[in-house]
Amino acid sequence: MSTQVHANLTDEQVRQISGDLGEPEWMLEIRLEALEALEDLDMPDVIRTPGRDWTNLHELDFESLVDPLNAAEDKDQVGPDEVDVLSWSDALDEHEELIRERFGSVVDPQENYLTALSTTLFSTGTVVYVPEGVDAEDVKIRTEQNSRSLFNYTLVVAEESSSVTILERQSTGTELDEEQYYSGIVEVVAGENSYVQYGSLQNLSEDAYNFTLKRGEADTYATINWIEGNIGSQLTKTGTSTVLSGDSSETQIVGAFFGHNDQHFDLDAKVWHRAEHTTADLVTRGVTDDVSRSVYEGVQDVGSEAWDTSSYQRENTLMLSDESEADASPKLIINNHDTEASHSATVGQIDEEDLLYMTSRGVDPRSARNMLVEGFFVPVLQEVAVDELREDLEELIARRLRE
Repeated sequence: MSTQVHANLTDEQVRQISGDLGEPEWMLEIRLEALEALEDLDMPDVIRTPGRDWTNLHELDFESLVDPLNAAEDKDQVGPDEVDVLSWSDALDEHEELIRERFGSVVDPQENYLTALSTTLFSTGTVVYVPEGVDAEDVKIRTEQNSRSLFNYTLVVAEESSSVTILERQSTGTELDEEQYYSGIVEVVAGENSYVQYGSLQNLSEDAYNFTLKRGEADTYATINWIEGNIGSQLTKTGTSTVLSGDSSETQIVGAFFGHNDQHFDLDAKVWHRAEHTTADLVTRGVTDDVSRSVYEGVQDVGSEAWDTSSYQRENTLMLSDESEADASPKLIINNHDTEASHSATVGQIDEEDLLYMTSRGVDPRSARNMLVEGFFVPVLQEVAVDELREDLEELIARRLRE
């Protein structure tokens, strides 16, 4: 393994982070165990297509990027009165036993090097607790990074027969003019017959390296829907996934991205069907321009006990320049014959006939291109059920096209 930041981390630093948050001893122990494990853990898997590894995380200079004791942010976290939307410190004061039971239950703190690093160093976060039977909307989390590195942890617990819609935004403060590292872990625990919709819009500075992992586990009759918008950052390595562990549970993963300049997106979406009568739908559309690159991997894993499964996947990437690159690697892993599943992926450029048709009717070439790109995103934007997030994505896409 190449030189990593763990060589410069100490127990004292971790104890200081934990102490500043007022954490109990058991949480400190989880952090220290993750710190100790760093030496033996590998980087997360990157997407591989025949003859090529698209992303080299070992080349990142974590030693200079990560400054564990100098985290700074501007954060808003709000929600309706019947839902607890709490900072990490306040959540430990009010719901310590709940956090002790649920923290790390979906994302293993030592799953790989970067999850362990996040567990060791996170100094900010949000806990969203939705009590049984509560229906809630308009939970909003906004994080503006104002330091060289920032480690963020979000835990969502939706009790039986509850529902919640969460909109998260990440951005970078205007004063930062150096490279940054942002890490975000999101765990969602959806109880029986609950509904969780989690929308995320990442618009970090193009000087930022971004690692995010979002994973949920759905109980019987529960639904977890993810909406992923990726516009910013220099390099994004992100994974969004759902474990369908309860009968008749469902998930949808909707993604949109737009890369330009030399941005790089490494995106994966996964669903694990582990129970009967489960349903999944994965939909992603993205654009690459200039010398930007994208690679996408979608995995539908149907277990041997997942009878009567429905699982669908569609991914489309549009390349606006001859120098940009894109690839997709959809996968089906089927271990139960009582399954209806499909996947598709396309990578291509703007149809020259469509462009000719529009320019021949008086539309200038740039406007014609922009209209076709906006139209390309329509099928995925129609799947975005959160109006505010859809409108934000439409505005950011339009702004990118005007640059």
